[in-house]
Amino acid sequence: MRKRVLSGMRPTGKLHLGHYFGTLKNWVALQDECDCYYMLSDWHALTTDYVDTSKVKKNALEMVADWITAGIEPDKVVIFKQSKVPQHSELFLVLSMITPLGWLERCPTYKEQIKEIKNKDLNNYGFLGYPVLMMADILLYKANIVPVGEDQLSHLELTREIVRRFNNFYGNILVEPK
Repeated sequence: MRKRVLSGMRPTGKLHLGHYFGTLKNWVALQDECDCYYMLSDWHALTTDYVDTSKVKKNALEMVADWITAGIEPDKVVIFKQSKVPQHSELFLVLSMITPLGWLERCPTYKEQIKEIKNKDLNNYGFLGYPVLMMADILLYKANIVPVGEDQLSHLELTREIVRRFNNFYGNILVEPK
């Protein structure tokens, strides 16, 4: 059985060489080996860019064009927009009910970005709950492989913790990603 990959990008601006070498090159290689789901993470974009959403749609179109230019083949992968799949927000809501705030507040990325990003108000649940939305994305597709940057590793570990917590409450329902 082929492994399943879920990965996404936030349409918050133009892609650059770092996106190619850090993500897209890997995505291109994975598309021949795995069942790949590549997501336009527009809900994730709103966690930091909720004040002005006027560029999200244009950025999303340009981003997918860049993916195809980089070698992503739409006939080999599933490309989709997160907000067009209502189950993302539904599972996000359910998971947020059992996720302790302290577990979210201890995420290193959350702490770092609160200190570093000064030009945006990040004191909201959307930003704090970013890992729960990521968790919902991963669990919805039962992804075996979740290629993430080092800054996202703590979110992946939190996902595993919440899956164990959820399964402890409700039975062995969710699959713990690796």
